[in-house]
Amino acid sequence: MKTLTLTRPDDWHLHVRNGEILKAVLPHTARQFARAIIMPNLKPPITTVAQALVYREEILRSVPVGVDFTPLMTLYLTGLTTPYEIKNASESEHVYACKLYPAGATTNSDKGVTGIKTIYRVLEAMEKYDLPLLIHGEVTDEKVDIFDRERLFIETVLTDISQDFPGLRIVVEHVTTKEAVQFVQSSDANIAATITPQHLLFNRNALLAGGIRPHNYCLPVIKREQHRLALVEVAISGNPKFFLGTDSAPHLSALKENACGCAGCYSAFAALELYAEAFEQAGALDKLESFASFHGPDFYRLPRNSGTVTLEKISWNIPSFYGEHGLSITPLKANEELSWKMR
Repeated sequence: MKTLTLTRPDDWHLHVRNGEILKAVLPHTARQFARAIIMPNLKPPITTVAQALVYREEILRSVPVGVDFTPLMTLYLTGLTTPYEIKNASESEHVYACKLYPAGATTNSDKGVTGIKTIYRVLEAMEKYDLPLLIHGEVTDEKVDIFDRERLFIETVLTDISQDFPGLRIVVEHVTTKEAVQFVQSSDANIAATITPQHLLFNRNALLAGGIRPHNYCLPVIKREQHRLALVEVAISGNPKFFLGTDSAPHLSALKENACGCAGCYSAFAALELYAEAFEQAGALDKLESFASFHGPDFYRLPRNSGTVTLEKISWNIPSFYGEHGLSITPLKANEELSWKMR
């Protein structure tokens, strides 16, 4: 296969930050994707509809001229979120979901939820108004091994949420374990999951073998090979409950390459190419379009896109960094070769 043409896809989990980083990274996403679910974990976080609309305008100002791209906004849940704000969000044409960050779980999550019971009234409102809940699914107890945090979250938190709010649409973001895959597979149709390119391509050797690899460090962390294989198997299966969500998370290179490096992989520069590499390795390029272009909009009850994008089978070298004027963001697989390139 020399070319691969897909219905234009969407990214159902994306970080674009704000300010100069936003201006540097957003064109990469807008070139490939028609829409993207925008994560709200800024400083300060996006907790109200009014804040989301201001942030949306900042994003739109960074879209290159002539490019069609729509940001789909989300709210950051805290202990102060009210059912009234959920009602406002459900009535907004620009807010599509709310994000649950357990406090301390990942980047800029310190304002997140300290106990799931504290937001049960909010979850009741989300179920009532049919506003999806997007979950960073990890426990944050320091005594729990970091490689077990997703599994324990499913066992101790997510199972209860799904039982107590059976009508709530839930996306388990960036799943990394076979247990998460099994949970989503066995749940009702209103529970789905996103999968990142790094979790399809890498196991935890990519973090530690031959030295510490800070640009492969993300949360939830990359797991054992058995988990990667489970993710690949379900991604190529055609199961509509699993779809593309890059979790592309830009950080300045200097903040990744220090004594306490930030969590997050920057993949937006070549997201489709990275997914194509993973699907090709699995012998399932014919399954990529459904995963990338159909399952996400179907779950969010949005129309599928009408345009197309084309990938060409051609090798190219990934730059060592993206950015200018002193801004440097190291991409996933920097200085390595990719075998697919978007036209």
